[in-house]
Parts: sequence; C-alpha cells; structure tokens
Amino acid sequence: MVVHGDGRCWRMMAKFQGCDCSRLVLHPRRSSGYTGSSDSQKFVLIMSKPFFVLFLLSSLLLVGCGSSGRKRLAYVERPAEKIYLEGYDKLGKRDWQNAGLLFDEVERQHPYSEWARRSMLMAAYASYEANKYSDAINAAQRFVALHPGSRSAPYAYYLIGICHFEQISDVGRDQSETAQALAALRQVIRRFPTSEYARDAQLKIDLTLDQLAGKDMTVGRWYLRRGYNLAAISRFQHVVDEYQTTSHAPEALHRLVEAYVGMGIMAEAVQVAAVLGYNYPGTDWYEDSYKLLAQYGAADAVGTSDEEKKPKKRSLLKRLF
Repeated sequence: MVVHGDGRCWRMMAKFQGCDCSRLVLHPRRSSGYTGSSDSQKFVLIMSKPFFVLFLLSSLLLVGCGSSGRKRLAYVERPAEKIYLEGYDKLGKRDWQNAGLLFDEVERQHPYSEWARRSMLMAAYASYEANKYSDAINAAQRFVALHPGSRSAPYAYYLIGICHFEQISDVGRDQSETAQALAALRQVIRRFPTSEYARDAQLKIDLTLDQLAGKDMTVGRWYLRRGYNLAAISRFQHVVDEYQTTSHAPEALHRLVEAYVGMGIMAEAVQVAAVLGYNYPGTDWYEDSYKLLAQYGAADAVGTSDEEKKPKKRSLLKRLF
C-alpha cells in the first residue's frame, strides 16, 4: 500500500499504535506442499478478531487519506500543445489549481518535449500565485537543475527568491526565510547581473538586509534593557559590521555607546561616538550619544554637538539697533 504524505494519515496511524500489540504473534508455518529448502520458513500474522477489524478500518482510512492528497487528472492522452494551452487559459482565468494540474499533466504525458520544459516553470508560477510557496520553490529548483542553460533560468532563480521573500515575518519571529531569500536573490545578481530581474532583486536584497539588521537590533535592545551589556554589544557590533548600509547603523552605534558607558569603558564609548559623529553628524542618535557622554564629562573628546555648531540667533532688539 502506498500512503501519501498527508498529515492526517500519520495522525491516524499514531492512534492505532496505542493498541495492545501483545496479542500479535508471528508464527512460522511450513506449508505441507512446500518443496523448497527446509531452512526456509513462511510467516503468517495471527491476529485476534478485534484487532483484525481495527486493522481493516485503519487500512480503509489510510486509503482515504491517500486519495485526498494532491490531485492528479485522469490520464487521457492528448497532444502536449493542447494541454499546455488549456492550462494557459486557466491561468488567464486565475484558476491556479487547475492550471497547475494541467501543466503537470503535460510533463507526465510528454516528459521529453519542449512543452514539458515550459510547463515545468508555468506550474511553478501557478503554485506561486496560489500561495503554495513550497511547491513553487521545488518546481523552480527542479527546472534550474534540469535546464540550467535555459533562457528562462533567470526567472526561475528569481521566482525562488520571491517565494522566500514573501514569507518573511516580522523581526520578532524567526528570520530563516529572510536568510534564504537573501541567498536566493544574491544568486540572481551573481548569475544574471544584466537580466531584467537583477534590479528588483537588488532592491529586495536591501530590504532583507534591513530586516536581518532589525532582528539583531530587537535582540540587542532586549539585552541592553536588562543590563546584559556584553551580549548587547555583540548584536550591535554585528549590525555595524554586516549591515552598515542599512537604516539601523546609526542607532546601532549609539546603542554601542550606551552599552560601553554602562560597562564603564569610556574610551570605547568615546571612540564609537566619534565614528557616529563622523558618519552621521546630523542624526538624533549622535545628539543622544553626545549628551550621554557629556553627563560623564567625556563629550569634549568627541567634539561639539550639532546644536552647538548652529549660529546663535540675535534677539529682535539687537537686530533693531
């Protein structure tokens, strides 16, 4: 019996694992008319009646689970072009599920045809539109594995990256999809730098980097609020080193100043504040760092704040005379 990978099937099997298996006995049985080697044995499963009924019911349920898995069209042999065009028509009607089934059918009936190659990528696109990202990724990966030199390979790599990108969650959650999106989009840039997908891939790379930096900042702030300065420094320094082009870099430098001040390492705090002032002189983060160091008498080592650099405004009375 072939059991498809449906979660309900495995849950049903888990229920039956709790039955009393002590009543199952494996008895070797020699057939009276058996002419083979005397050392050979046949085994038969002897079950009690209640368990036999239970076994039959579980078999029926497993078959039902298999039939409720991924559907396939009934095999009716047709020309590849006709099936492909029917699937393409379903795409136009936004019937993603049936479009995918028809494209799969092209590959099943005509696996070595040009239409099969096209259908493989179209099936990936249909799965993507149906928000079945895993199916889309698998189909696109299979396409690039079988047709790495195809003119459609850039799109297949791009589709893989987009599928991961659209599954990115907020910075409070696991960012494994973000890392996979970054790796896939970088593949597009590296392999096809002049393709029509390279520019959009680069824009999405910038967004994924900002997302990963945001994750480190969220964790680093949590450490800093609880006084775990060393752990916070590790997170903020990682942002400065790996994501210095993101919008989180100025805050990461300021948080480093806060952490070093909290540990009493004023020399490091002054050095980081100087870097912050040099690269981001007009930001609120630099002003906050300057004011923090001023409380400990270390602001002079950094320089002057932007507020002090502004020319003093004359009063209305002085302008009149």
